[in-house]
Amino acid sequence: MPIRVTLDRMLLERRMSLPALCDRVGITMANLSILKTGKAKAVRFSTLEALCRELNCQPSDLLVYDPHGDPDEDDDEES
Repeated sequence: MPIRVTLDRMLLERRMSLPALCDRVGITMANLSILKTGKAKAVRFSTLEALCRELNCQPSDLLVYDPHGDPDEDDDEES
């Protein structure tokens, strides 16, 4: 998918764990993991807002558009 989620990078920069972010944002570990691994097909603005609030960032810090991204790239990494 040409849109990538860079939540891993943001968590590293903020020195925050995924469970800590789950608690602060109020979403389940499973849903945040889906977003973090790039398997999400959509994200609610309310979720994006909560992530930006807790990570003190902008949506553009979490979402990157790569028009040359391989649509099957995620599937190849799991093989």
